[in-house]
Amino acid sequence: MTGHGIELHLTASPDGDALALFAQAEGVTPHAVPMTRAMTPLADLRALWRLYRLLGTLEPDVVQAGTPKAGFLGVLAAFARRVPVRIYHMHGIRGMTAQGWQRRILMATEALTCRLATSVLCVSASTRQTALDAGLCGPEKIVVLGAGSCNGVDARQRFDPSSFSAQGRAELRARLQLSPEGPVLGFVGRVVRDKGIVELASAWEQLAREFPALQLVLVGPQEREDAVPRTVIDALRDHPRVRFVPQVADPAPYYSIMDLVILPTYREGLPNVPLEAAAMGLPVVATRVAGCVDAVVDGVTGTLVPARDAAALVVAAGRYLRDPALGRQHGTAARARVLRDYVPEELWARLLAYYRAQPGLQRGGY
Repeated sequence: MTGHGIELHLTASPDGDALALFAQAEGVTPHAVPMTRAMTPLADLRALWRLYRLLGTLEPDVVQAGTPKAGFLGVLAAFARRVPVRIYHMHGIRGMTAQGWQRRILMATEALTCRLATSVLCVSASTRQTALDAGLCGPEKIVVLGAGSCNGVDARQRFDPSSFSAQGRAELRARLQLSPEGPVLGFVGRVVRDKGIVELASAWEQLAREFPALQLVLVGPQEREDAVPRTVIDALRDHPRVRFVPQVADPAPYYSIMDLVILPTYREGLPNVPLEAAAMGLPVVATRVAGCVDAVVDGVTGTLVPARDAAALVVAAGRYLRDPALGRQHGTAARARVLRDYVPEELWARLLAYYRAQPGLQRGGY
């Protein structure tokens, strides 16, 4: 975008030095605005005020805001400042798995965000359809660029399985105290209820008995909000063939030691993990929910199972563990699909064209 005359400013919640490092790497100007995932009215009002002041200073032509909280606050502040182009980047619909009053509030804020945005950019076709079915947005306003995704997947360099040597994989296994030869079942993501960790733990109990050499590696942070019951976490930690890896900057080396990736999530927009795993030539077992049905082609690049069904996870994972050739076949097809449909540079070109096509964008000359 900077190469096409666009001046970029990045606003996000601070996370140690991650925001500054990312902005430096991308050549953009960072602005830290603390925001929370949870419903925190006072903190949200402070964040909204900071965003309102920031937009008043920057006077942008375009505001693109993503994730439920930052999307709502960013679009609301942009609307108040009369920013001509306000794009809500819908990464998923958090309210779909909430209950009671929380669901009503979350769905109402999604609908309001869509209404105040001048256009809505969605990461997957299935999430777009979910938004339409829920009455959150009109069909003329919400689009998916290409096959979807928020940034594509760098399958030619970062997630290229051929770039990881046998020695490097062996060293990582040794650091994690994994056996050199046993198959590895991998999970990558936030360790929370909504990601299906309870069902994964239940499935693991049976898989561990059926496959004595199988090992489980979970890569990602444990979070307080939507926390997994302590008894479930303790049972996993106590198992001699389970390893927890805290959040890492680059999960690619961890994919390189996995034989199968599992994502028993309850909801997604378009999950990156199945696409990253696909780029690494790995089959994926995921749930048949919005987002996952776009990331995994059932029976071709992986297997889809019903959400909240531990028994189905056992059957699907067991099929790959008993038939490694099937896993290699699906992994090869998965990588080919990512190289065809999720090339970052092609998505960036579509996004630039999308900016240029926005009504009301009169300044800038790009």
